[in-house]
Amino acid sequence: MKLGTRIFIAYLLIFAACFTYPIDRIARDLRTRYVEGIEDPLVDHANILAALVGTEMEDGRFDPDHLYRVFEHAYGRVLSARLYDLLKTRVDLRVYITDRAGRITFDSENRGTLGADYSNWRDVWLTLQGSYGARSTRQDPQDPATTVLYVAAPIVVHGQIAGVLTVAKPTTNVNSFLKVAQPRIVRIGVFSAAAAIFLSLIVSFWITRPIRRLTQYAHDVREGKRVKLPKLGRSELSDMAMAFERMREALEGKKYVEQYVQTLTHEIKSPLSAILGAAELLEEDMPLEKRAQFLGNLRTETHRIQDLVDRMLKLSELENKRMLERVERISFAALVRTVLESKEALLSQKSLHVELDLDEELFVKGDSFLLHQAVSNLIQNAIDFSPAHGRIAITLQTNGKALDLMVEDEGPGIPEYAREKVFDKFFSLERPDTGKKSTGLGLNLVREVAHLHGGAIRLENRAARGLRATFQLHV
Repeated sequence: MKLGTRIFIAYLLIFAACFTYPIDRIARDLRTRYVEGIEDPLVDHANILAALVGTEMEDGRFDPDHLYRVFEHAYGRVLSARLYDLLKTRVDLRVYITDRAGRITFDSENRGTLGADYSNWRDVWLTLQGSYGARSTRQDPQDPATTVLYVAAPIVVHGQIAGVLTVAKPTTNVNSFLKVAQPRIVRIGVFSAAAAIFLSLIVSFWITRPIRRLTQYAHDVREGKRVKLPKLGRSELSDMAMAFERMREALEGKKYVEQYVQTLTHEIKSPLSAILGAAELLEEDMPLEKRAQFLGNLRTETHRIQDLVDRMLKLSELENKRMLERVERISFAALVRTVLESKEALLSQKSLHVELDLDEELFVKGDSFLLHQAVSNLIQNAIDFSPAHGRIAITLQTNGKALDLMVEDEGPGIPEYAREKVFDKFFSLERPDTGKKSTGLGLNLVREVAHLHGGAIRLENRAARGLRATFQLHV
């Protein structure tokens, strides 16, 4: 399992543990909290009414019939009281009074209970004992929605408990409130769960992002891409990345030096042998014409070694660059024309005709010196492999968000065996007109310049005859 998935699941479990239990507990306790909210005002109502009845009893003015009429008027009222999402249409408060023996002397809802013994009910019995009396009773034992809450208060006459007044309130409205509140709690729970999942994803992404960037960097380095070490902030992961980078540089530096020495030694052997052979022959007596020929060979092979060393140094500098040091806005058409001006003498020697189709509006950002060298190498290859009086076509155009420079010649193209080797160091094909080879570093240098600019180089044989080189850069 990936680290990001593990972190996501871990945070999800933490959120579930922190939110699921509290929300479930709130949902379970909601009815109790509503009932508590009803019981508190019932205590006030019971004590106020008990005090009113007790006062009238002390004065000898208590009249149950008058109290019946009051409740009949109250029950007959049609209400339109909007309590948030609940519409209350009638008074549902019940009041009954017992004497000190616990027998009913008044019942606002049912006169048929007069004389009934309520002394064993908790509300009456506890109140007569001087304690707080209350009870919760279901009218239908199987249906919790029929629960009625009873709260009692003592009727005190001349300092003595003369009876009990109980206020009863059905919890029907509580059920209505719960029907409204519970879906809201569910919605809040679902929203909280979605938020938890979203936040877990964000935290997982935030924690693993530096690891992914470092992993991608390692993959790019393995594939030979020129990439910069990603910025990972000030953390242990950044320290580890820097340690990896230093190790990579040390290993690459050692490997590069080994390859550099091996290839340079191999390529210098041939010209050195030619120089040594010419030097030995010059020690002998020979005609001046022969001596001049061997001296020319010495100069040619010396220049060849010098050119090889210069190109190797330049290529080495390119291969060790991780990013462009000097970036400027360049008119690519103007750059191509500048390169062609420097090749006019070579073009004239072979009577080559150049066809130009350049988009003058194309600009790129890059190192003009390096791009000049890359374009120069491509055009030089086209000149070297073109037959006398041949044609070279140079096209500059857009390709989506990229710029394509295409250089086409009428030469022999690339043999099948050489397709996979043309970009290798020191690999070179014989020029058709001279039979000589180059240093084999030109196309390798072009590829390095392209990669350094985030571009690419492609070579393909044309359908008729010749080669098409496409140098592509992002605009």
